[in-house]
Amino acid sequence: MSMETVIGETLKVLKEGGVILYPTDTVWGIGCDATNPAAVSKVYRIKNRPDSKSLVLLAASLDQVTLFVNEIPPMAIDLVEVNDRPMTLIYPGAKTYPAPSAGEEPRSDRFHLAYNTVAEDGTVGIRIPMMEFCRQLAFKLGRPIVSTSANISGCPAPHRFAEIPEEIKAAVDYIVDPRLESQSTGKPSQIIKIGMGGEVEIIRP
Repeated sequence: MSMETVIGETLKVLKEGGVILYPTDTVWGIGCDATNPAAVSKVYRIKNRPDSKSLVLLAASLDQVTLFVNEIPPMAIDLVEVNDRPMTLIYPGAKTYPAPSAGEEPRSDRFHLAYNTVAEDGTVGIRIPMMEFCRQLAFKLGRPIVSTSANISGCPAPHRFAEIPEEIKAAVDYIVDPRLESQSTGKPSQIIKIGMGGEVEIIRP
């Protein structure tokens, strides 16, 4: 199956609000459209993880990131330009709607991140993946994709497809061709938090 065919099938699932299991430039991820609160909630349920936590997202480019945060810190541009390995940046000021009150339906549209992808302080972690499949997927979807490790919360993250628990494989709506994992490093990304004033905090080296 060609990569174009896999992208087409995966996009169909994402646009319908489904959850995918897919290889990224780091480890295998569970993903969905990052602007769809219901799909994001399903990701949390699959991982058995509280939805009070935030999630890492994948974006096609820095241009796409600019659509979903209020302002790009200049330091982010510098880091992206010189980066030579997978790097997740935590940006301030995510564009999102407030969390719904009890009994309310969450607000959503394709121009705001789902409230349950964003941390309580309004920050969001986004990576521009060093993997053509993931970049093309986010580009053609037109918005970021959730990318949280394919494990039950508290258990080790699987580095390869063979290590993913069967319960996760059974819970998702689509599994991307495992042969694409040859483009993955099998290691988590570095995580760097950046502020508008040039502040830099290395969360994971």
